[in-house]
Amino acid sequence: MHLFYSPVVIQGPHLLDEQESWHCTRVLRLSEGGTIHLADGRGNLYECDILIADPKKCVVNVVSVQAEYLKRTNYLHIGIAPTKSMDRFEWFLEKATEIGIDEITPVFCAHSERIRIKTERLQKILVAAMKQSLKAYLPKLNEPADLKNILSKDFVGQKFIAYCESGEEDQLQKVYQKSANAMILIGPEGDFSPEEITSAKKQGFIPISLGKSRLRTETAGIVACHTITLLNE
Repeated sequence: MHLFYSPVVIQGPHLLDEQESWHCTRVLRLSEGGTIHLADGRGNLYECDILIADPKKCVVNVVSVQAEYLKRTNYLHIGIAPTKSMDRFEWFLEKATEIGIDEITPVFCAHSERIRIKTERLQKILVAAMKQSLKAYLPKLNEPADLKNILSKDFVGQKFIAYCESGEEDQLQKVYQKSANAMILIGPEGDFSPEEITSAKKQGFIPISLGKSRLRTETAGIVACHTITLLNE
């Protein structure tokens, strides 16, 4: 399957943007009469025939749609501190998208080593990972926010915070309820501060462990994402 992304898909003839047109005709060398699929990022998968194989303005014809393609029963939101190395944070975004995640919020904490990020490049990484993993859902990437703002927002579901303080927390797989929506907070390299942990607990976040090893921030995010995915299969 050749999967392309278009946030707005219309029935009948549909124009791909220039980047997707180039990828279709020059990278994959597809021509008129070939078949591709479009994902709109909201769960719809469109089967299309190529009408005009132009590298700048490729036109396809939508012939069928499969709604809610590979829809999951649960919703997963991970709030995670951006790492000092953006390569590692981008790796997390890519792999979490491949595994399956609905929403991501970069979170600035007291011990954060990075306090600025640009979301434009990160959005492109999410789109590429969605296409590579043949998904029709594009994770929502929120603008960065301070932890206190995240804690004050309502969330319907289970709320967890992973940190390295005591080592006596229950493992995620023991406290998570299958099919429940989940929000998981992952701290920076220097961990959450004691004050942040206390505030999170007061807002109903349950302390959890992601295993006996001390994990890097991006690794902890992937372990949390994969654990929730496996528990819901």
